[in-house]
Amino acid sequence: MKMNSPWARFYSNSCCLCCHVRTGTILLGVWYLIINSVVLLILLSALTDPDQYHLTSVELGGEFEFMDDANMCIATAISLLMILICAMATYGAYKQHAAWIIPFFCYQIFDFALNTLVAISVLVYPNTIQDYLRQLPANFPYKEEIMSVNPTCLVVIILLFISIILAFKGYLISCVWNCYRYINGRNNSDVLVYITTNDTAVLLPPYDDHLNAAAKEPPPPYVSA
Repeated sequence: MKMNSPWARFYSNSCCLCCHVRTGTILLGVWYLIINSVVLLILLSALTDPDQYHLTSVELGGEFEFMDDANMCIATAISLLMILICAMATYGAYKQHAAWIIPFFCYQIFDFALNTLVAISVLVYPNTIQDYLRQLPANFPYKEEIMSVNPTCLVVIILLFISIILAFKGYLISCVWNCYRYINGRNNSDVLVYITTNDTAVLLPPYDDHLNAAAKEPPPPYVSA
């Protein structure tokens, strides 16, 4: 009897829009690559011209600076790292190198864990939402309308919004994981196992390698004596 893993029921080769998980991972990597590239361009332009993106404490309604030089350098380094991770995932899915997808998958798990902690903090400490709203600048859009909402309804709305985001992120994680399993399984299937009559296993080389080895050097021409 064949035993299947309990996680095998979640494995699928197709993802959103009925495309293959490999295609979906490539599109997801390109999308993240574009977003982080735009963020990097904004950060670099802010570093070259700080006055363009400088907000005073009066505009922010607090006694702090918005994105000083240290924070800008940290954000720039994070953007560069994200671009590298997204490029590795895109290249790994395109060239079918499963190991290149692992850093992007770990980033997705980390991002999902952070959003889960935010949802738990909102559920355990619902009063922090009102405290956060009071700390916003006076000219923040729709601040008064949001604060006028019933606190319980506001918590429910925020939890529902975070739950939708978590469900979407979980689906993207499953797509990338299925792509990793597909590429890893396809690479492992290149080596065939031949069981001989005396119960010994012999590893057979891939079919393509056999063709390349056969066509590597033609036999010498026949010369009559």
